[in-house]
Amino acid sequence: MLGKTAGGLYWMSRYLERSENTARLVEAGQRIALTRSSADDEWVSVLQTAAVLSGYRQKYAEVTREQAIDWMLRDRDNPSSVLSVAESARNNARVVRTALTREVWEAVNECWMVLKQALARRVIERDLPQVLGTIRQRNAFVRGAMHGTMLRNDIYNFVRIGTFIERSDNTARILDVKYYILLPSAMAVGSNLDTAQWESILRSVSGEGGFQMTYGQQVRPREIAQFLILDKRMPRSLSFCADKLRDNLAYLSEDYGTRLPSRDLADALCARFLSCPIEAIFDFGLHEFIQDYLRATAALGRQTEVDYRFYE
Repeated sequence: MLGKTAGGLYWMSRYLERSENTARLVEAGQRIALTRSSADDEWVSVLQTAAVLSGYRQKYAEVTREQAIDWMLRDRDNPSSVLSVAESARNNARVVRTALTREVWEAVNECWMVLKQALARRVIERDLPQVLGTIRQRNAFVRGAMHGTMLRNDIYNFVRIGTFIERSDNTARILDVKYYILLPSAMAVGSNLDTAQWESILRSVSGEGGFQMTYGQQVRPREIAQFLILDKRMPRSLSFCADKLRDNLAYLSEDYGTRLPSRDLADALCARFLSCPIEAIFDFGLHEFIQDYLRATAALGRQTEVDYRFYE
C-alpha cells in the first residue's frame, strides 16, 4: 500500500475517534463542574487536558463554560474541535475512498453532514446532551460499517491503529483531568465529591455498566482506575487499546514480511505500562504514570508514520 493511502486511513480514523472523544471530555467536564462551586474554573482544566488551552487563550481573555464548550465543539480556529476534525476525517476518507467500502464512505460522509448541521450555531445548555449524543451515535455508525463490511487486511489494520492510538490517549487524559487537575485537595479523597467525580468519569467512557458487573455498585477510585487502565475487557481501557495496537502492528508485520520499530514500541508499551498491578501505579503516582504513558503512545504514533512512510 502507498504510504499516502496508509496515512489517510490512519488519520481518518484518528480524527473520527477524536471527535467522539472530545464530546466525551466535554460531557465529563460538564458533569464534574456540576459538583463544584466555581464551575468556570474547571473548564481551564478540561481545556488543558484536551491540549487546546493555548489556542483558546490566544482568542479569548478569560475562560467561561460557554466559550470553552463552543471552542471544543465548533470553533473553526481550533483544529481539534469536533467540527474541524469531522471535516478532516471526511477529507481523508475522500482521498482514500477507493480503499473503503461504499458503506464506510457513506457513514463518514453522513457523519460530517449531520455534525455540520448540529453545530451550525452555538449549542445552548439545554441542547448539549442531545448534541453530544449525536456525535457519539454518528461515530458508532462509522464503526459499525467498518466492522461489518471491511476486509481484514492492511487497510483495516491502519484504521484500527489510528483508532486505538487516539482512544488510549483520550482515556488517559480523562483519568488525568479527574485525578490530578480537578481534585481540589487531598482532603477530598474518599469524600462524596470524590465519588461523584469518579462516577462521572465512568459515565464519560460508557463504563458504568461494565464496572458494576465487575465490581458491584460501590464506587472505589482504585477499582475504577484499575478498570480503566488494566482491564482487557473494557474497550476503552489503556490495556485493551495497547493490546489492539500490538495485534494490528503484528498483522502488518506478517502482511509485509518485516518487523519495523513501531512493533517493538507497541510490545514495549504493553510490557512497561500494563504488566504491573494497580498498587504499583498508585505508588509511582497516577499522574506521573499517565504522563509517561501519553509520551509513549505519542512516540508510537510518530514511529508508525515513519515506518509506513505516510508522507511520501
